[in-house]
Amino acid sequence: MTRPPTPMAQRTAQGSFLNPRFLLLVFLGGAAGTACRQGLGLLLPDPGGFPIAIFLANMLGAFLLGLLLEALSHPGLDEGKRHRLRLLLGTGFLGGFTTYSALATGSMQMFASGAALHALGYALFTVFFGALATWCGIAAGARRMARKSGGLH
Repeated sequence: MTRPPTPMAQRTAQGSFLNPRFLLLVFLGGAAGTACRQGLGLLLPDPGGFPIAIFLANMLGAFLLGLLLEALSHPGLDEGKRHRLRLLLGTGFLGGFTTYSALATGSMQMFASGAALHALGYALFTVFFGALATWCGIAAGARRMARKSGGLH
């Protein structure tokens, strides 16, 4: 059984979220991720109402987030460089790059235009394949870590 955190540990954890350096990392990563998603949208305009760029950003982002979190989970605590990378790349960049709010908006626009079945399919397809992409990222990260440590040949 684990013990609850001490009041000092709780204050330290709560205070880390207000650390201006950490907030800046998330801000910079988020700005870069959003810019990359916008660039992808300019490169891949929506063919016939299907938001392909948003779908691809969400799939790629889900895969990369799984890969990143698997890589950062070995070994040790979420502190120091590992914590800063998670905030910059995971919370910031990939949080800005992926956009499930645009998934919701795109689905509602399809629904409002009379394509209810397409809207439902797009939403379910994205969530299902996003989860699968995350799992693939985790599996790829685990395989890479096993190779690095000599576990797979």
